[in-house]
Amino acid sequence: MNPVQIGSHVKVGKGERCFIIAEAGTAHGGDLDAGRRLIDAAASSGADCVKFQAVFADEIVHPTAGSIQLPGGKTDIYARFKEVERDGEFYAALKEYAESKRLMFLCSAFGLGSARILQETGVSVMKIASPELNHFPLLDEVSSWGLPVFLSTGISQLADIEAALEHCACPAMLLHCVTSYPAPEEEYNCRIIPLLSGIFDIPVGISDHSLDPLLVPGTAVMEGAAAVEKHLTLSRTGGGLDDPIALDEKAFSKMVSGIRNMEKMSRDEAAAWLGGIYGQERVQRVLGTGRKHLSSSERDNYFSTRRSLLAWKDIKRGEKFSEKNTVLLRSEKNTPPGLSPEFLPIILGKKSCRDIPAGAGISWTDVIPD
Repeated sequence: MNPVQIGSHVKVGKGERCFIIAEAGTAHGGDLDAGRRLIDAAASSGADCVKFQAVFADEIVHPTAGSIQLPGGKTDIYARFKEVERDGEFYAALKEYAESKRLMFLCSAFGLGSARILQETGVSVMKIASPELNHFPLLDEVSSWGLPVFLSTGISQLADIEAALEHCACPAMLLHCVTSYPAPEEEYNCRIIPLLSGIFDIPVGISDHSLDPLLVPGTAVMEGAAAVEKHLTLSRTGGGLDDPIALDEKAFSKMVSGIRNMEKMSRDEAAAWLGGIYGQERVQRVLGTGRKHLSSSERDNYFSTRRSLLAWKDIKRGEKFSEKNTVLLRSEKNTPPGLSPEFLPIILGKKSCRDIPAGAGISWTDVIPD
């Protein structure tokens, strides 16, 4: 397995030092100066890369999605996403500033529009978040550009990862993840990292949403993680969607220092060192079984957080399903999800057998067979 080349000077994979990603997400709140301060914090902390999220609400959830429980409390998710929408110039400015600080710029795309905006800024790598692992039109488009891509694998089973990679003709890297905020450290199952790398013959890292700065990242590095992604914030009380579970600059620096220290050790030395800090029993719980499965904290969200077919607007009985009235979105918990995205090409052009309200999931019972 060869390392993946990103741009002209970065390699991620076996034989390379761990690629550390500071996940700034939307902690900037839509303010460019705050975004630059997050980049400064990432650079000062020793990160290799700073990551943002190109959020456009209509690409992620329906306006009727309602409120969901997030680290900061119950949140009208569509409205919050609308608040942090910014145009391509915003992300181009963040990219330019990040590169002036000698950081790789990375940004999650959640749909075709945000992906194309990022491509226009000249990014050298793409990021697909866990809920978009089955957004096959997005994967197909991004793959066609030939850029390397990070795929997060939270709320997924082994077959889901395999299906996603079948849509990636580009160099791909996985980030093992537990899609829960905060994620219980004992559910991280870090022994899965070498297994996934062996099965798919690609670099595998970790995206960590647990609260401790080093326990999960350190355990992952001990198991050969090629990359570590962890949330960074200017303040855990800053009001950002992920701020309550993110690390401030001091804590992020502690994580980076610990990882760089472990890279100088053998696996046995690293295990002893980490066990000396946290206790061997706690480290063993984080290591887990090495079998790929949905963790307890994310199991109930498997269908609602991933993409499925929803009605974008009211669909009348007898009306044909089209790209104008049928979309791939996260249903969230207030709406039953629809069909899996691979069935979109099959139902397009077919007629609805009932009135389907906007935001509702589309099932086989809604489709008049040929």
